[in-house]
Amino acid sequence: MTSELSGFTAGALRLYEQYGLITPTRTRGGTRRYSDPDLTRLGRIADLIADGINLVGLRRVLELEESAAVLRRDNRCLSEDNSRLRAERISGPNGNALASESVQMSRNE
Repeated sequence: MTSELSGFTAGALRLYEQYGLITPTRTRGGTRRYSDPDLTRLGRIADLIADGINLVGLRRVLELEESAAVLRRDNRCLSEDNSRLRAERISGPNGNALASESVQMSRNE
């Protein structure tokens, strides 16, 4: 069924699993079960193959894309934390303006 949905042969799907490009779950009977993220990843694999990327390159590109996504997520969280901390520093813990600290900060910059 997945081979029909993905456009890949059953042998190609087994090969991608062997290379660690996809990791389907298995039923008690050993049948592979592909999740929506697996199918999305297979679509990405198809795009990369169409661009001429080989199996080793596929793995590296997918790893780098995952790493970049994690870094973007971490950066977004750090930026949000930084904004929150700056706002707290300026307004103070009780919402009171810390004018003297703001003046001191601007002198040191």
